[in-house]
Amino acid sequence: MRHRLMAAVLAGAAMAVPAVSAPALAQEQAEARSVSINDLFQLRQAGQVMIAPEGGTVAFTVSVPRDIRTGESDGAPSLHLYAADAPGALRALVAGEDTVSGVALHPDGESVTFLARREGDERPALYRVALSGGEPERLYHPDTGVQGYLLTADASSIYFIGRDPDQPDHSELRERGFRANIYEENQPFSHVWRAGLGDDESAAERLDLTGHASAIQLSADGSVLAVRLAPTPSVDDSMMEQRWSFADIATGEVISTVETPGKIDIGRFSPDGSQFAFLAAINRSDATAGTIHVADVQTGEYIQIAPDAEQHIRTFEWRDGHIFALAHVRQDSAWVSYTPEGEEVSREAHGGYVAHSLSLDSSGETIAFVADSPAHPRDVYVARPGEAPARWADLNPWLAERTLGDQRVVRWTARDGVEVEGVLITPQGEAPENGWPMIAVVHGGPEAHDHNGWLTGYSRPGQIGAGEGFAIFYPNYRGSTGRGFAFIELDHLNPPGEEFEDIVDGVGYLANQGLIDPARVGITGGSYGGFASAWGATVASEHFAASVPFVALTDLVSFMGNTDIPVEMVDVHFIHYPWENWEWYFRHSPIMHAHGSTTPTLVMHGEVDTRVAPSQGYILYRYLKLAGEAPVRLVTYPGEGHGLRNAAAQFDYAHRLMGWMRHYLQGPGGEIPSSELDYDALLAAD
Repeated sequence: MRHRLMAAVLAGAAMAVPAVSAPALAQEQAEARSVSINDLFQLRQAGQVMIAPEGGTVAFTVSVPRDIRTGESDGAPSLHLYAADAPGALRALVAGEDTVSGVALHPDGESVTFLARREGDERPALYRVALSGGEPERLYHPDTGVQGYLLTADASSIYFIGRDPDQPDHSELRERGFRANIYEENQPFSHVWRAGLGDDESAAERLDLTGHASAIQLSADGSVLAVRLAPTPSVDDSMMEQRWSFADIATGEVISTVETPGKIDIGRFSPDGSQFAFLAAINRSDATAGTIHVADVQTGEYIQIAPDAEQHIRTFEWRDGHIFALAHVRQDSAWVSYTPEGEEVSREAHGGYVAHSLSLDSSGETIAFVADSPAHPRDVYVARPGEAPARWADLNPWLAERTLGDQRVVRWTARDGVEVEGVLITPQGEAPENGWPMIAVVHGGPEAHDHNGWLTGYSRPGQIGAGEGFAIFYPNYRGSTGRGFAFIELDHLNPPGEEFEDIVDGVGYLANQGLIDPARVGITGGSYGGFASAWGATVASEHFAASVPFVALTDLVSFMGNTDIPVEMVDVHFIHYPWENWEWYFRHSPIMHAHGSTTPTLVMHGEVDTRVAPSQGYILYRYLKLAGEAPVRLVTYPGEGHGLRNAAAQFDYAHRLMGWMRHYLQGPGGEIPSSELDYDALLAAD
């Protein structure tokens, strides 16, 4: 396969979508500067959004990072709860030291429920707070951790998912040193429980349902419960074997089960309770649950809606007997409405932003949603009938004082004729004579895609890189979402062959356009994007002057032996098991091509990663150290898994990534740079 990647890059016919320039205000600021790594630790983003039935108030969650610049303790971001009645009219419902989860509108339409561990709680309890504000009221303190819940229409009962609280307590034995772990055996199941609230308070009673529960929905009349069940709690089963079942509340009997063949996701009852719409994969080899399915509750029979559409559905709600959905279409988004029989009723493409969630008021006419754009991270919007969507929350007003790079969608034709797309961020103005140095940032999955919105984070240089003179390229190679199952399926026959060739061909297209310097191109990404980065450092070494693989697949034979999703990897990606074609697994492993690598490579990995074991990072490091011809370094993060959650680790990672790229793409290159970081100086910088 190496000779294929070494072949001349075919430019092909291509189109470029006009750039989205930085806001005029940012350009006019005399003291404006670009976005920095330190700015990430004041970057707030909206998450879940809920609109009150009458449409006058919106509640939403906000992710708040630990600001380690100011001496705040290390840790993961907090999740706070806010409400707004008009653009800019925000008020905090739960903030400060508290962090929330499981946020939902209360059936009274005037308050919000959430899970939090507050003073006096042994574990997270259920609380309610009025949308107008005030002190939260505790509604229920469970005997086990709550993984998901819903209230009945009259708020007299709660259904929730949790483990059996009567599991044996082995803490005393563990204190005595008996700490053996039995791998993949005796994993605790999660069950559905029902308990009375308020005047009807009663002990939690477990519903007699077979399997491991992960999600629940209740019909409007409260007579039928939909439960997402898997045979076991294993990650593989939760990905590949979950099915929606419907249980009669009165008898506890299962009415029917929807026997879909692959992945499934969220579901919603129709208003009359006779149908259940949900997201699911088209077939066993579909990598994502991105197509609407509609099932008959009594029989479990179902249909697929628009299975051939070049899109992936993110979420939906029922509206006036139709299904109102948010679709991601290539790098953008749209509202799409379908009849339950599958007829498309309407489609409205979005411009200037990409939506990620939605909530409808009781009339179905007012939409609250979360969206981002090239100029800002996820904020809250409200769209009323006949009015343009209004941005109700600007969570990062300080961004108006930053100079942002130009962002555009780019399209190129791969060497085999497939049209591929991506997003490019560049410094403002014309490209220099030889083009900008560039960092290709490859998304993971591969069942994901990079949209034309905010693309900056600790592992994704985006505006940080553009501010330092880099072009930043986000290729949506074949296998990415946003273009339907047909595009996903293109990577099934030969991963990681043509899909990573798409990236090389994209680099060639940008170079032929005079935008980037092909001699100064780096590559980075996490998980499957780390796989691409390891591939770029070995098989495609001649194309990349620096590589930073993160939590990367590097040796497919050993990867299959220690990942927690081996079945998912085979059924939707690799298609065959190792013993069916050992040679294929060897040939597609980056370490098999380490000999002669000339790409300086910084390998980074979380030490408790169960998806891609840390050994994958060690193996790549060792093979490049032994067989390669360029500098290589390995950095691992204690306590971190498949991605970094804590602020200090993210800070460290971002600086090492950018330092490596500066040294080899803008600086002197050559010898490996120092491994030491002056944390105090970096924290004090702008």
